[in-house]
Amino acid sequence: MDTSFNIGEEIVTGVKDVFSTMLMVDLKNDQVIKNQSCTIESNLTSMLGFGGGLSGMLAIHCPAKVAKGITAAFLGVEKEELDEEVKDAIGEIANMVAGNLKVSYAKIDIDLVLALPTTIVGESFEVTGGVADAQRIVVPLNMDAGKFWVELLYVTDGSRVNLM
Repeated sequence: MDTSFNIGEEIVTGVKDVFSTMLMVDLKNDQVIKNQSCTIESNLTSMLGFGGGLSGMLAIHCPAKVAKGITAAFLGVEKEELDEEVKDAIGEIANMVAGNLKVSYAKIDIDLVLALPTTIVGESFEVTGGVADAQRIVVPLNMDAGKFWVELLYVTDGSRVNLM
């Protein structure tokens, strides 16, 4: 296995690729947060579970303004509220980011099977879960509409090296 594999860098590269290719938006990332708590401001979270060589979840957390900004860039339609189009757009972005993650892991012979995205909308919610030995990576990203976060939570079967 390639011990130089850095999943935080792979997430940054994958998200930036999706946004520049599909939305024509350049992103700037803050420092990758590994296995630490952090504050995430979100009115909309789209999550996608995965299994196979690893088990876990990828989530995109957005304040309302950012979710609407992403949707406008993606669909070319300004949105006033967090409607079905916004939920679908962020879900599709999560799906594309997870697809890039699947390609990244395939480079080191880890096959991922992706689930369907699920989107949660609300004013005040907290996403928790996982198990005690889960690895957590959070990537804060910035675009003109504001900041959003991509989170990866995963566990290994113990036979692999640390994939941080």
